[in-house]
Amino acid sequence: MLMDPNQLAALAAIVRHGSFDAAAAHLKVTPSAISQRIKALEEQMGTALIYRGQPCVPTSAGTRLARHADDVALLEARVMDDVAPASRVSAPRVRIAVNADSLATWFVAALAQSSDMLFELVIDDQDTSTDWLLRGAVSAAVTGEAKAVSGCNCQSLGALRYVATASPDYIARWFDKGVTAEALECAPVLTFNTKDKLQHRWISQSTGLSLMPPAHQLPSTHAFVDAALVGLGWGLNPLPLVAEHLKSGSLVPLISDQPMDVRLYWQTSRLMSAALDPLTRGIKAVAAEHLIKNSHRTVI
Repeated sequence: MLMDPNQLAALAAIVRHGSFDAAAAHLKVTPSAISQRIKALEEQMGTALIYRGQPCVPTSAGTRLARHADDVALLEARVMDDVAPASRVSAPRVRIAVNADSLATWFVAALAQSSDMLFELVIDDQDTSTDWLLRGAVSAAVTGEAKAVSGCNCQSLGALRYVATASPDYIARWFDKGVTAEALECAPVLTFNTKDKLQHRWISQSTGLSLMPPAHQLPSTHAFVDAALVGLGWGLNPLPLVAEHLKSGSLVPLISDQPMDVRLYWQTSRLMSAALDPLTRGIKAVAAEHLIKNSHRTVI
């Protein structure tokens, strides 16, 4: 079954810009032309591809086809780079799933190594980012999963070190008798979202117990640091973000010799690996500078 590239481009534009009108403006055609292309593509596929609304959002099939359109554009761009580099008129787009802590510490520098691409990032926990690959919604992902997703290549990047930190006042209030299991069960903890299990794993690592302390949810890496600084709670913060605070004493580790290292992996669609190779080289180079290669600490 051959798919019309103009129809695929219309679908990808709607997914990216959120409406038929915006997609039409981007592609420099009329909204009616966009509507006709989507209708024809949906008839060919035998399923709905777009939920019409404000904004328009793709169905699961629409998500998969939109990513396919981006993949085709990237493959074509790589061919043109080889045979007619002066003829390229636009940068190809790559959709990537990445955890928020990597994005806040080292990943942006890695993206800067590939200035000939446009990036669309999906933020998700490293433990669940492989789900985006399984659904065909992204072409690559930073994950915590060492086993390659079916149809993907997987390469180790190293480990991001976390330290359980809190303000001195918070420590004095909640852990005046030491960081015991009893205190940890009562002291408010910071969590990113319902998927975030790092704090609970650190508690189990430190005490051997499974505890459920009261928790704040703050879906922001930098807000995690800010919340620890003002004494809202304690949490696992990436060492690169809190190293200066630890040095100044505005934050202190709950237990000085209990960091947690989280292994990270770079998984790419096998069909797209060659086209993504320049990006992969940049990510591995920057990861080598910022992540821990041979950790002697607990690694998850």
